[in-house]
Amino acid sequence: MKNQVCSKCAEGTYSLGSGIKFDEWDELPAGFSNVATFMDTALGSSEGKADSCNNSSWTPRGNYIESNRDDCTVSLIYAVHLKKSGSVFFEYQYIDNNIFFEFFIQNDQCKEMESTADKWVKLTDNGEWGSHSVTLKSGSNILYWRTTGILMGSKVVKPVLVKNITIEGVAYTSECFACKPGTFSDKPGASGCQVCPRDTYSEKGAKECTKCKEEMYYAEEGSSACIERPPCTSKDFFQIHTPCDKEGKTQIMYKWIEPKICREDLPDALALPPSGERQDCPPCNPGFYNNASSSCTPCPPGTFSDGTQECKACPAGTEPALGFEYKWWNILPGNMKTSCFNVGNSKCDGMNGWEVAGDHIQSGAGGSDNDYLILSLHIPGFKPPTSVTGATGSELGRITFIFETICSADCVLYFMADVNRKNTNVVESWEKSKERQSYTHIISKNASFTFTWAFQRINEGQDSRQFINDMAKIYSITVTNAVDGVASSCRACALGSEQSGSSCVPCPPGHYIEKESSQCKQCPDNTFLSIHQVYGREACIPCGPGSKSTKDHSACFSDCLLSYVKDNQSLNYNFSNLSQVGSLMSGPSFTSRGTKFFHFFNISLCGNEGKKMAICTDNITDVTLKDMVAESEDFSNFVGAFVCQSTIIPSDSKGFRTALALQSNSLADRFLGATVETVLENISIKADIFPPSPSKIPDVHFFYKSSTVTTSCENGRATVVTMRCNPHKPDQGELSVPSSCPAGTCDGCTFYFLWESAEACPLCTEQDYHEIEGACKKGFQETLYVWNEPKHCIKGVSLPEKRTSTCETVDFWLKVGAGVGAFTAVLLIALTCYFWKKNQKLEYKYSKLVMTTNSKECELPAADSCAIMEGEDNEEEIVYSNKQSLLGKLKSLATKEKEDNFESVQLKSSRSQNI
Repeated sequence: MKNQVCSKCAEGTYSLGSGIKFDEWDELPAGFSNVATFMDTALGSSEGKADSCNNSSWTPRGNYIESNRDDCTVSLIYAVHLKKSGSVFFEYQYIDNNIFFEFFIQNDQCKEMESTADKWVKLTDNGEWGSHSVTLKSGSNILYWRTTGILMGSKVVKPVLVKNITIEGVAYTSECFACKPGTFSDKPGASGCQVCPRDTYSEKGAKECTKCKEEMYYAEEGSSACIERPPCTSKDFFQIHTPCDKEGKTQIMYKWIEPKICREDLPDALALPPSGERQDCPPCNPGFYNNASSSCTPCPPGTFSDGTQECKACPAGTEPALGFEYKWWNILPGNMKTSCFNVGNSKCDGMNGWEVAGDHIQSGAGGSDNDYLILSLHIPGFKPPTSVTGATGSELGRITFIFETICSADCVLYFMADVNRKNTNVVESWEKSKERQSYTHIISKNASFTFTWAFQRINEGQDSRQFINDMAKIYSITVTNAVDGVASSCRACALGSEQSGSSCVPCPPGHYIEKESSQCKQCPDNTFLSIHQVYGREACIPCGPGSKSTKDHSACFSDCLLSYVKDNQSLNYNFSNLSQVGSLMSGPSFTSRGTKFFHFFNISLCGNEGKKMAICTDNITDVTLKDMVAESEDFSNFVGAFVCQSTIIPSDSKGFRTALALQSNSLADRFLGATVETVLENISIKADIFPPSPSKIPDVHFFYKSSTVTTSCENGRATVVTMRCNPHKPDQGELSVPSSCPAGTCDGCTFYFLWESAEACPLCTEQDYHEIEGACKKGFQETLYVWNEPKHCIKGVSLPEKRTSTCETVDFWLKVGAGVGAFTAVLLIALTCYFWKKNQKLEYKYSKLVMTTNSKECELPAADSCAIMEGEDNEEEIVYSNKQSLLGKLKSLATKEKEDNFESVQLKSSRSQNI
């Protein structure tokens, strides 16, 4: 330093010049810090929550540092001041997409200095170390390695591993750093130290490695001391089967696990069992034959064999059923490989991860209990049978395997799929001991697949082998419709119309093979062709209620129209306005450590003539995979279905810039039917799953099925969308999930949704309105038509126009009534007068008759005078009538009698009064 001259570091030391390197992780190096974040939620504060993130941190593991395994957000922070522009470089393993891994830099004002595009770190394949480097500016730089686990189920996330952090651009160092134990530097001016080989060791600052006494001690690669060899036990050797010889025999051989670290000469040590026991070889796998040789070879194209007989040509009218069926394990098949790797050491490199064992293949010994034991199968592509080449079904093939795990610790068996060698994704995993069972994975796209089984006894880093007897066994692996496959049987195929030969011809889409003629026949209307069978009329499966088949009979779909008869009334539904994708976000929900998340659903009610329109994607992958845009469908984060689901983590929950979508999956990829019934194909709707409908209009249920099989849903998932008429919710209406099951499902397999909208009401008919007649005004009357209330229909027939008709007004009838009344009154008065007059006449006649009678008995005296004297009263009133009166005429009309005119005289005298 005094001379300001750069000198070479001595042997046993190293220097990066203007850089620093962190490659020892026995403890957290100086300058590094851990910050765990607990997200405050509606559940309460961190002080009141026992299960907080205080104990979450990055953990040193010797050669690397490991992130947290829970769903806390933990940052590994290092602050450095650069004299000039530099860079940061590190190696990492990041294999689990259920944990988010970010690396970003902030300045001393806590502002991010790098773009978001460089913030997300790419996933790596199992066993591979990736590298990441970022340019640094001069001045203060605060480096953040931040991980956030997302635990939506019971599975523990796989941690992120980081090692060899190198920072360039710091001030020139004034000292050289001693090589760490287990490494050495044998030349001056070294920029790094070399690792000591196996069975050697070194202390800090070593110029060379010291050999162990191999008879009594051993050392792993990069050891700081020698370890005494223990006595051999049954955990130190394993058995294998040799390939079959010409006599059809195999030998059982016992071998020490390499590298051998035990001693046979110690008391209580076990010796290696004798090898060479001969056993009968298992038969060849179906599609193979040994042809009197010691090895099994695949049958030639166009032939088949069950593995015990010679390969035979398929009969006319049939074709080989290509695929692979491995159920005998004498040697590893040619398209399978096995390997072993460990993230922290290289002890098992070059070892077989799995060993064949006759009727099964089992996990091998490995180097330590936390090794990944790998078995892989490569399939170059999938091709359906010739007769259904034109079919457009969702299944091209399938892989089925029967397995078993026997564990005393927390072992895990992973089943993974790699599409077109781009990225490996975990399809399913099984923890701890599992009884013998079968699992099937559906292949829906023609691509190159590599299927991988990875078995790990424990996931904690340690060098011991305590659980070597924990193992996974696979009894059989069956792949259908595999390109370059072999055949164990033949299936019927269609023949050309001209029987020039026995070659098979592909049937057009939607055609089955007629049994009698072996010709292609089109499926009837409203049926679809089975993807598992094309032989016989029964291969055409009828569509469900309310559905029709596509033109190529590959599937059934809904045209959003439905008719239903209720109480002799036809209800017609048209859900076309709801055919666009509907979305629903339910929640929020919280994990045990307070992470807030939502369940997001996309629903394509009718699709587009069978095409599934609902799409769910994981946007975290969009950020981390820059080359994803070209062929996004190759990635498992892209899901197209009738109903799909994603888990949404809002930006405020984990401090991300945008909301994150992950764990996208399909809930419905096949439409079963639409009906008012509550049961269809063993899918039922509980009566109390949703509140009852306030109207009498029946709900319409859309039933869907998903072919994706999971551990908890052996028959796949099912979805029911209930359409309910609600006039108060126009347009798209409202989607909801059962209140008792906020995630849309109570069992994880069957999902229920309620879609309330006015568009879900039946079409209007003549029975949905009534008429109202108006008052008659000025000889005209209006008739109006109004909807019945409450109105539970939409569109359909329109209300008739207002109708106007002529009518008799009320004033006219009043006049008529008044006239009739007046005429009746006059008539009554006339009749009264008539009867009074008639009564008077009768009295007169009676009086005259009395007088006549009296005059005959005694003569009346003669009148004294014929004149009335002056001063006398007119005692006699004389009435003359020589003309028929009106009353007489009325009488004549009434009695219809004709009488002669007469003179009526009425006398009134005092004498007559005295009679």
